[in-house]
Amino acid sequence: MQMKYAIIADIHANLDAFQVVLEDIKAQQCTHVACLGDIVGYGANPKECLDIVRTMNIPTVKGNHDEYIGVDDDPEGFNDAAAEAVNWSRAQLTADDRKWLRELKYQRLVANFTIVHATLDVPQRWGYVFEKLEAAASFTYQHTQVCFFGHTHVPVAFIRDTGVRGGTYSKFRVEPGKKYFVNVGSVGQPRDGSPKAAYVVYDMAQQTIELRRLDYPIAEAQRKIRAAGLPDRLADRLAVGR
Repeated sequence: MQMKYAIIADIHANLDAFQVVLEDIKAQQCTHVACLGDIVGYGANPKECLDIVRTMNIPTVKGNHDEYIGVDDDPEGFNDAAAEAVNWSRAQLTADDRKWLRELKYQRLVANFTIVHATLDVPQRWGYVFEKLEAAASFTYQHTQVCFFGHTHVPVAFIRDTGVRGGTYSKFRVEPGKKYFVNVGSVGQPRDGSPKAAYVVYDMAQQTIELRRLDYPIAEAQRKIRAAGLPDRLADRLAVGR
């Protein structure tokens, strides 16, 4: 059977972006979907996005926003706008939603690849992987050829063969004897300078990993954030992809 996985991450309660990505997942004829966390936080539709992910019944790992919105503690290390979004988002979800978020695992094995939100070395610390050195720490704990991660909202692929190298990508082939630690970008809040929604298609038959970038109605997502009374900054940044 052909196995074609859509790998989604960092939806961040952006329903407008998520719906466009879901349509594209169908158009690409993906057979499976996996989610790398941060379904909620920042955006104006946490309940709607979470309901969709829960209904899809897909392998999902916990992101830092999922963790903080699932519990009652003060969000550590969050800026004021993000912390405000955490508190607002908690009020939009049911007790059962928050329990579901709390019970997500930090990492999972899916088919023959691994998914994690942040890093493999200490996933619950929410470290950021931007550089080869940071990727090298995760490769030490990577027991599958391919691992997908999110958290930075910046799509980049790290490859380990004789050493570790990394860079941006659009589509590449998974080659024997190499390990891959791949950031799939963000559905709901890209931060690589392009405002387009991002996700990855992993074609296991062809052994290809492809980054998909999609236009979505940014102005509508911004309007909802402002209408909810959330900080302007959370709306403004969507247009610039930062």
